[in-house]
Amino acid sequence: MRKVTLIFGLLSGAIISIFMIIGLVLFEKGVMTMNFSALVGYGTMVIALSMVFFGIKSYRDNYQNGAIGFWKGVQVGLFISLIASFMYALTWETYMQARPASAAAFIEKCTESAINKMKENGDPPDKIDQQIKELDHMMNLYRNPVFRFGFTMLVEILPVGIVITLISAALLRKKELLPAQHFEPNNPRLET
Repeated sequence: MRKVTLIFGLLSGAIISIFMIIGLVLFEKGVMTMNFSALVGYGTMVIALSMVFFGIKSYRDNYQNGAIGFWKGVQVGLFISLIASFMYALTWETYMQARPASAAAFIEKCTESAINKMKENGDPPDKIDQQIKELDHMMNLYRNPVFRFGFTMLVEILPVGIVITLISAALLRKKELLPAQHFEPNNPRLET
């Protein structure tokens, strides 16, 4: 299981990391807006984490004789998701350290976008003020690299990985064939 989870986890992590860097560069150059950036970000997470499906399938077909239970599929998928999430958070932290001004501008635009959205929705000023205080508190916590790494990994990408893992494990679960089913070519139990 280690080989499959490592291969597919690293592949998924590489895909999401490359897309993240491309997205951040496009955002820095003004090619992508904040709303489009968020949409592209989560879209690429789903694309990259599709490796969970292929990882579970590979493990089922190559190491489990074509059979895998739901919980074993979840286990394989979660390991793949954890590796990909770790790589995603590591890429973000590397970006934060290598380009602190660009990272700060990105975070500031995220904050502005949230406040502007509340204003556009006509939220009352006291609610907006409360949101500003909460965002300021969050930004103070976010300055701590350990908090930022954990937040990025556990709140941004891992929930997407968990959802994809559960769906993939449910779709790919397959009961083991009985020995008689392997040898009887016209077994009616196989036709259902």
